[in-house]
This record gives sequence, structure tokens and C-alpha cells, in this order.
Amino acid sequence: MNTLIIGAGIAGLSCATSLQSLGHNVLVVEKSRGVAGRMSTRRGDDWQCDHGAQYFTARDPVFAAEVGRWMQAGVAALWSPRISVFGDADAHHAEAGLLRYVGCPGMTAPARFLAENLSVQTRTTVSALKPAERGAGWQAMTLEQGLLETVFDNVLLAVPAPQAVPLLSAHHPLLADIAAHTTMRGSWAMMLQFNEPLAVSFDAGFVNTDPLRWVCRNSSKPGRTGTDTWLLHAAALWSEAHIEDDANDVAEQLLKAFVDIGGAVPTSWTIHRWRYADMLAPLATGSLWDPSTRIGLCGDWLHGGKVEGAWLSGKDLADRVSNEQHECAL
Repeated sequence: MNTLIIGAGIAGLSCATSLQSLGHNVLVVEKSRGVAGRMSTRRGDDWQCDHGAQYFTARDPVFAAEVGRWMQAGVAALWSPRISVFGDADAHHAEAGLLRYVGCPGMTAPARFLAENLSVQTRTTVSALKPAERGAGWQAMTLEQGLLETVFDNVLLAVPAPQAVPLLSAHHPLLADIAAHTTMRGSWAMMLQFNEPLAVSFDAGFVNTDPLRWVCRNSSKPGRTGTDTWLLHAAALWSEAHIEDDANDVAEQLLKAFVDIGGAVPTSWTIHRWRYADMLAPLATGSLWDPSTRIGLCGDWLHGGKVEGAWLSGKDLADRVSNEQHECAL
């Protein structure tokens, strides 16, 4: 079967890997210039910084086995930072004994590893889906190439919920409605570069006072090279309230908060605004699949959030598609 997967984040790549192993002809399209989605790493002159997902855990045994495969391939490693908590320790704390993993040499590495044996077409923005002109199946209209010639038996969306809505509304109002009622939140991420390592007693910290929620010495992660670099993540509610603010004003507030907890003014900095960083209340359905239209959805927003949820959601959708369920599994 020909299967189109829209989105080359960890959910889409997980789904594609599973389906391809079962004999599907899979094409993954991604509007960005590379794979990985929010498992992103920004690079500059002599520095790098993970500015999306900071680490991942593996509580599910199936995902733990996959992480073991990544580690064996050298694209992931265990990270054991010195973690501090600033502010109310009951609001958000460092879970004792939790194993944290990171991609190596950056958070994009596991996604790149999954994409190696897949057909992935980047810089391809799907603007609409349309029923095939002859027979069953779907075709995709793209901004860059117009209508793709291939007729796809299955169309699977591995994108943030708000981005799925316009693609689904004309063809599957129920799925579109589910996506539309999932509230995703933005986040400001600030990357700091220092000429000399910052002299502090922590490598990462949960911050329970606005505007910050997380700080991290990216240089403390395995496989990182270059100058000492720190990542600041703003709190979700604060970010939402300031999502349209001028980037320089946001940077000034985040930097002041970092200095207040023991940080310092960097040599240089870069700031990034994530429109869809996480979700207010992630669903726990695993994935969504309608065999009558052969349209499906996967993503961390459908499986509890986070990297683990994204990978498990992609696999769950692949399982549903391959099992050829005969009733709508919503």
C-alpha cells in the first residue's frame, strides 16, 4: 500500500518505520528543512544547543527497547545532570532515580537515525488533501510542487493538532473537531553562549517562578562540543501571555530571571518562539484511525505528551493501519 505521512517528527518517523517494515511504500513529507520536529538542535559558530525537547524518559518497555537500539547505534546516551529546584519544590521537582536520555551529538540524532532508511521529502508543505480523481485513495496538494502525482491508500497526519485541522475539516469533520479541541501552548526558548564555563553548582534546574520553568547547561550533555551553552525555557502560561511580545523584550526578562537564580549575562544569545511546544491536556487515545476513509492521526498530543508519547503514538497508529480494523476506532 502507498502511505503518505505528513510530519517528520518522532511520531511520524516511528509510524513510517513500523509500516515500512510491514511492506508499505511510505513517503514522509515535512515542511521544514530537516527531520526531528521539536527534538531540535540549533547550531552556530562553535556552539550548539537543544532548544526543543531537552531529554526523554523510557517508562514503557517497548520504547525502552527502542532507546536501547538508539544507544547501541550511538545516537542516544544517558544524561545524569546535577539538577536544582528553584522556588516551590512542590510545584515541579526533580524525580529521584529517573533515567534521562538525550540524543547524541544532538537531540536530532535519533530522528535522523530513523529517517536514514525512509523516503523523506523535506521543504514540502501539504496545503490540502483531495480524493483521487480516478478510483479510491488520496492525493496531496503542496505549496512547493503543486499536486503530487502519487495516489495514496492511507494518509496519516503526524503534526501538531492545530495544523491538522485545516487538512481534515473538508474530509473528516470528526477528526478535525478532536484536533481543534486540543489546546496546544507556545514557549519561548533562549540560547545563551559563554566564552568561559559558567561557575554554578547545577547543570539543570526546574524553576517554579515565572517567567522561567527550565534552565540547562547544554554543554553538560554527552557528545556536545563547542563553547559553554545554556538553554532557558519560559513557563507555558507565561509564554502564552507573551507569545506576541517583541523577542528582545522577552529575552531581557528571561535573562534577568536567569541571573536571579545564579546565572550570568552571556557573551551572546539567540531566542526562538515555539508556537506549539506542548499541550494543556494531552489525550490518552494513543492514535486516531478511521479505516473507512483511511485517514489517521498520531503525535505526542494523543499519547500523554513528550518524546516517549510521540514514538508510542506513531507505533500505535502503524499497528492500527496494519491490523486493517473494520470499524472506526476513535
